[in-house]
Amino acid sequence: MSNFSHLPTDWPPPGHLTTRQWLLERGQPRHALDNALKSGRLVAPARGLLTRPESPLTWQGVTASLDRMSPHPVYVGGLSALAQAGLGHYVARVTPIHLYSRTAPPGWLSRLPSNVAWHWHLTKRLWQDDTVLVQSSLREQPQEGGWPWRMASPEQAILEVLLDVPGQVTFEHADNLMQGLSALSPRRLDALLKVCRHVQVKRLFFFFADRHHYPWRQHLTPTDYDLGKGKRNIVTGGRLDKRYLITVPAAFHDERLFEESFHGQE
Repeated sequence: MSNFSHLPTDWPPPGHLTTRQWLLERGQPRHALDNALKSGRLVAPARGLLTRPESPLTWQGVTASLDRMSPHPVYVGGLSALAQAGLGHYVARVTPIHLYSRTAPPGWLSRLPSNVAWHWHLTKRLWQDDTVLVQSSLREQPQEGGWPWRMASPEQAILEVLLDVPGQVTFEHADNLMQGLSALSPRRLDALLKVCRHVQVKRLFFFFADRHHYPWRQHLTPTDYDLGKGKRNIVTGGRLDKRYLITVPAAFHDERLFEESFHGQE
C-alpha cells in the first residue's frame, strides 16, 4: 500500500483537488508529480487535475480547493447558503451548489465528475469588492483533515438570491425564503446594503422585508442606501409599487400602495 503520510502540504487533502499547473507554479517538481501519478499517490479525475485516490471528491472539498487556488474568494452563497443554514424552501433531486466569485469559473469545473450541479455566479454586478464580505459576512466552515471552505451568511445569501429574481428565482420562491428569515442581523444587513451595487436588488429586498414585518426591519431605513432613481420594470405588465418603484406580480399588489398597470421603464 502506498504511503500517503508525507505528502507535500500543497498537495490536496482527501476529498479535495488541485491543478497540475497550480502546483508547478508553486515549485513542485514536474517529475515528482509524474511519479505520484505513476505510483497512484495522486490520480487525475480530469485533464490537468490532481486528487487523492483514497477518498472521493466532495462538493465541500472542491469548493475549498477553488477558493484556495483563486485570486478572489470562491464561496457557497445564494440558494445553497440558505439551504445549508436550514433556511431553504425547495428540495432538488440533484444537489445544486451555487458558487460565487469575482472571477470566471475554471474551464475544468464543467468536466469534473460530480454528483452535484454546479452553478457559478459572478459578483461584480452585486458587490463593490471582496473586503467587507471577507471580514464580516463570509463564514469559514472547517473540515477535519481538509481545507476550510467558505459560505455566505443568510444576510448576504438572500441579497444574492434577489439578483436572480424573476429570471431564475420566482417572486413566490423569494417571498417564501424571506418568510424564514426572522432572525437576520440588522448590523450585517446595513453593512451589506451599503456595499451592494445593484439598485434592483436593494429595492426588492425592502419590498419583501416590508411584507413580513420582522423586528430587524425596524433598524433599516431605505433612504440610508442608494436606491437609484426612476422606475424599474421587473415584471412586464405587473403592478407598480409606489414605495420602491418596481413592478411586481399582481398577486403581490396592495391597492393602497400600487398604481394600476405599469408597462416599461421610465
